[in-house]
Amino acid sequence: MATNKIKIFVDAHVFDKEFQGAQTFIRELYTRLLADHPDLDIYFGASNTANISTIFPDLPKANILPYKKRGIGLLRFVFDIPALIKKHQFNFAHFQYVAPKNSPGCKYVVTMHDVLFNDFKQDFSYLYRISRNLLFGNSIKRAHIKTTVSVYSQQRICSYYNIPETDLHVIQNGVNDTLTQFHSSKKEAVEIVAQKFGVRNFILYTSRVEPRKNQLLLFNKYLKLELYKRGIALVFIGKESIKIPALTQLIKGLSDEQKKLFYWIKQVDQPDLAAFYRACRLFVYPSKAEGFGIPPLEAAICKAPVLCSSATAMQSFHFFEPYMFDPVNEKDLERKLSLMIHSPPSDSFTAKVAKQVQQQYNWEKSSNIFYNLIQSNYNS
Repeated sequence: MATNKIKIFVDAHVFDKEFQGAQTFIRELYTRLLADHPDLDIYFGASNTANISTIFPDLPKANILPYKKRGIGLLRFVFDIPALIKKHQFNFAHFQYVAPKNSPGCKYVVTMHDVLFNDFKQDFSYLYRISRNLLFGNSIKRAHIKTTVSVYSQQRICSYYNIPETDLHVIQNGVNDTLTQFHSSKKEAVEIVAQKFGVRNFILYTSRVEPRKNQLLLFNKYLKLELYKRGIALVFIGKESIKIPALTQLIKGLSDEQKKLFYWIKQVDQPDLAAFYRACRLFVYPSKAEGFGIPPLEAAICKAPVLCSSATAMQSFHFFEPYMFDPVNEKDLERKLSLMIHSPPSDSFTAKVAKQVQQQYNWEKSSNIFYNLIQSNYNS
């Protein structure tokens, strides 16, 4: 006897923008759900429908719903999304951070990744904080299913918006194992990066460039330790999402010797990203604030030596010990950076960390938790 499929609408407007963590969350979560749960009928809404087709190549075209291109993106919540929910009679609608007014017959799932704008007010404008608290707070309170990506974010969100922790479910990010399948060895990855980007013997940091990500701290320590004099390069991969005047000035003031060994690459594809992770001498992640923190875990599964911040959500990454540091304590970073350059962790240590990350952070586990939440709410 045939059963009706559960119809889910996903607001996928984040794929219309520059890369951010919410893209990884939606892409990986729904890739697993589409593969493992044929009883779900999943639709995506976005302005760039071609991009959705690329990300989910096996998805029927009819399941990709276009938003009208408007000057103000939030208008999709007023016009496009309510109309689509009404037309298609969705059982659930999944939103990141912000949801429209509730629609009859449709249960809302809201994933709020963090409230870093409240915890680190100095890195966000007053208007940004006020508007996000109004929109995000109202949305998470109204949601039928409330989710976030880490225990740290769960605690902070519940504290700010007076939500019982039992009502906010943790669907943590996983790490995409495909990164480990692109290159057969570190030697191969080293040659790929050298031939394609002209870089060898380098320290790596991947993430958007903005103040809380703390690229400036790493750069200052790299220069203070004079690692460039040892032929060690520094590589940033990520677009600048918030201007950092001090970083701009630092780069302008580099000597010719220093400039030759600094590389800022705005974006690379997955195979090249995997090659950078695999080829790097050291991956350093000095971020002050993360709702989760995917890059050091990606580096770890590629068996890169990782020196990671212990702040916010990353305090859960115990497997990196003793190679963790407090980003507020600059001497701690400087000491451990120097230590790892001179005495890097063994291959057996990095292999052990890779295994722990893969076991603890995988999308199969997370998608099963999400699926069970959908099932239990569908039947209630």
